[in-house]
Amino acid sequence: MRGYFGIGIENGKTIANIGTLWRSAHNLGAAFIFTVGQRYKYQSSDNTKAWRSIPLFQFGNFDDFYGNLPHDCQLIGVEYPHPKARPLPDFVHPERAVYLLGAEDHGLSRKALDKCHHIIMIPGSKLDQSLNVSVAGSIIMYDRVIA
Repeated sequence: MRGYFGIGIENGKTIANIGTLWRSAHNLGAAFIFTVGQRYKYQSSDNTKAWRSIPLFQFGNFDDFYGNLPHDCQLIGVEYPHPKARPLPDFVHPERAVYLLGAEDHGLSRKALDKCHHIIMIPGSKLDQSLNVSVAGSIIMYDRVIA
């Protein structure tokens, strides 16, 4: 697929998720990763030293992040459950995309959901439980790569 993508977490709950997402992003071809409202510290789950190959951008809040989206790039929110969320198997990934994941305990902020071009979800068998955020991000990236 021509184009590029980035992936990140808004108000991440744990630092370990950022390191794991970084490693997966490196392996699955992301152009960059980012955090919104959470600072990165070295994490042992990034045992591939992905920081040497793929940049991490840190934004203090959603407005700062949104104001720095790449030109002509679609913001894709990952949220489950959400009434407007399309199941991942039915979603066609845009050429240029930024995927935004929310914290496991709170999901995406209302502001983020309002600004997303698309909202997608990973269907599961347990409606009351979400996936680990780095696992969800890995599934989204894998789906993009195989499309």
